[in-house]
Amino acid sequence: MSSLSTFDYLLAAISSFVTVALLTPLFRRFALSVNFVDSPNSPHKTHKAPVPYMGGVAIMLGVMIVFFVAVNVRADEGQTQLALSIFLPAATLGIVGLVDDKYSLPPFSRFLVQSVAGLITASLVISSSSSGNPTGFPILDAIFSTLWVIGICNSINFFDNVDGGASGAVAVISAGIFVISIFNNQFLLAAIAIVTLGATASFLFWNKAPARIYMGDAGALFLGFILSVLTIRLDPNVESRTLSFSVPLLLLAIPILDTSVAVTSRIRRGISPFKGGHDHLSHRLMRVGLSKRAAVLVLWALCATFVGLSTMVALSSVESSALVILALFTWLCLYIAFLGIPDSDK
Repeated sequence: MSSLSTFDYLLAAISSFVTVALLTPLFRRFALSVNFVDSPNSPHKTHKAPVPYMGGVAIMLGVMIVFFVAVNVRADEGQTQLALSIFLPAATLGIVGLVDDKYSLPPFSRFLVQSVAGLITASLVISSSSSGNPTGFPILDAIFSTLWVIGICNSINFFDNVDGGASGAVAVISAGIFVISIFNNQFLLAAIAIVTLGATASFLFWNKAPARIYMGDAGALFLGFILSVLTIRLDPNVESRTLSFSVPLLLLAIPILDTSVAVTSRIRRGISPFKGGHDHLSHRLMRVGLSKRAAVLVLWALCATFVGLSTMVALSSVESSALVILALFTWLCLYIAFLGIPDSDK
């Protein structure tokens, strides 16, 4: 894909924004008509009344329709195949997530599908030599890529625990990927990132507190896969491999932090990491006195901070190693601080 103009990228973002804005109320109405809702029937849920699912379907369709109809016309055959290798597994995971939203699949089923998607992605990345951070050892690349896909899919899914939390975070992360991709002439990644940004920003109007529709596992797994593959393929073109590896980690630092805190909390309490609970970052912020909206704003701000640091590492001529050390120290301090907040309301 040749470089798109600033207007092209702006048009792509606006198109996905408008498409999701039109689709979301339609799927909300349909979900209500068939009673496809998230009922507050378990202790870890914070909403008081049923909220319809299927927001994830609106996001999936919005991203793919706009990309393939409005953006992909500028791509050659190889880039179209590359885009399909991203969107087809992402849509498959989204469909599995939709089934999970309806029937609550066991965790192993979701893990198995994520593992297969990760292995397929790893094989395609290695065979096409399109990894942004190759180690030089194909087996290691395959292992890292597969684990990254599984980890990020679950992190975005975990992060979708408060109104507007995940959709806003994905929009911020997509913006960071877009900027880094543009400056490193990875125009296909930039196009996918900007379309994802427009779609999630649009959905946020329906998903912010109090949420009128949820993206559910369908949206979280779809978006998690998109972000995981974009960051696998992202080549920040920095001076060392260590700095290169740090860029995707910083881009996704806050969803990873949320998962790390929740899983650590559950393990030390002797419960399953896959069991829902009020132990995510948003819940802990609310336990120290923040409102739901204020907690989400803090999470967005933290996400934007780490995305900004990632962008500086990738694009700045200053001493990037110092930025990475600062970011790592800050992340560890946040990890310790959040674990110091009570795990539950009891």
